[in-house]
Amino acid sequence: MPNFPYEVMLERQDSLERLELRIRWGAYDIHVLRFHLTQFPPGRIIGFHKHAEYEFHFIPQGKGKVIIVDQEYALRSGMFYLTGPDVMHYQEADQHEAMDELCLHVDIIEHSIQGDCDDPSTYDDWEASEARDCIEKLKTLPLFPTADLHQAMPRFLEAYEACSGNFVGSYTTIKQTVIQILLRAVRAYDTVKEQKQFPTRDMKAYRYRLAMEYIHANYDGFITLEDVADKLNLSSRHIQRLFKELHHGHSFSRILEDIRLNVVCRELQDSEQSIEKIAKLAGFAGGNYLHAVFRKKFGVTPSQYRKSSRKKILQ
Repeated sequence: MPNFPYEVMLERQDSLERLELRIRWGAYDIHVLRFHLTQFPPGRIIGFHKHAEYEFHFIPQGKGKVIIVDQEYALRSGMFYLTGPDVMHYQEADQHEAMDELCLHVDIIEHSIQGDCDDPSTYDDWEASEARDCIEKLKTLPLFPTADLHQAMPRFLEAYEACSGNFVGSYTTIKQTVIQILLRAVRAYDTVKEQKQFPTRDMKAYRYRLAMEYIHANYDGFITLEDVADKLNLSSRHIQRLFKELHHGHSFSRILEDIRLNVVCRELQDSEQSIEKIAKLAGFAGGNYLHAVFRKKFGVTPSQYRKSSRKKILQ
């Protein structure tokens, strides 16, 4: 069949299996035993057998059948099935059409996270929880083929290319593909959408912080409420409500003005620059405009504030 993307895996069929792949995932050690593409010529039969480990069977092209325990199922391109430890199964390619199979054999050993040699602080609780959820589901997956709904098969090719390319991060990439195959296989059998409570952030506080960071970074130029809203992909009205709720009831213009005036006060105390230059530095249109805003806010002019602050320092 032309344009069969996995055919390249036949060039060095055992390349992935030459690697000693042991993956630590939460409370589990995953030992990869087989990891390859194999071909069944038309009519090829592999009689009833079982393994001591989990075996993932993916059919990237061709057709045939499988008998799991005592039930027969048709196989076709795009399907996969799992045979767990000690599950008897029989495989047969179609009499007139070859069948390819991507195989992953893994031995999964549970260990104690609180073991003598482990530091519990090195574990990500959420990752450990997902690993446990995945492995527990593997133990109870139905014994019949299903469609590769979540694209686990391309991960085999990704692992092979990482092994062949030997680029920076290849080994880590290969280990990650193994975990992805397990996760995507389990998801293919999920019929009920479970509501996961992932770690979440307070979105109001998060958006407010991003908005304030943006204003502080750009106060010295021409900046509008619309600019801030655009950066956060929110409406101007939404941002304005956010400011009023989390910034003492102040509006965007008041917040911006206060930030600029704080800069002016600092410069008046610490520098010898002219009022005009300080005004421009803080984002005001000019010295005259700053004079009016400053006097309204503090009851004194910028020059008077500078003299007063320096007298306090000398005292």
